[in-house]
Amino acid sequence: MAQSLNTKVDLTIQATAFVGFSEYGNIMIGDKAFEFYHQHDPRKYIQIPWDEIDYVIASVLLGGKWIPRYSIQTKKNGTFTFASKEPKKVLKAIRVYVDGQKMVRSLSFFDVLKRAFIKKKTKK
Repeated sequence: MAQSLNTKVDLTIQATAFVGFSEYGNIMIGDKAFEFYHQHDPRKYIQIPWDEIDYVIASVLLGGKWIPRYSIQTKKNGTFTFASKEPKKVLKAIRVYVDGQKMVRSLSFFDVLKRAFIKKKTKK
């Protein structure tokens, strides 16, 4: 089993990590890192120190009433996507350790379509 990076735990909650297949386990938010531990296999875990996080991206739907998933974009290792039962509680716990400027909303479906089909006018 992996050794936790945290010395103090603020929140532990059941979650799903979307890495290839859906992995079920627990998210642990503490003073040193964001950690995900697999439910049954102790060899499957994700540990992201707070200083390694570049952005926290939340998919916000229905005017902020529903957050189906959120992603953590790291400086070196790519993006990790998670879902949990109480995502607002998780994002509030993350905000204690991550600057508010680094917590952003993802583009909506229509924003993606706009970017794909509507081209900006270029100056000549």
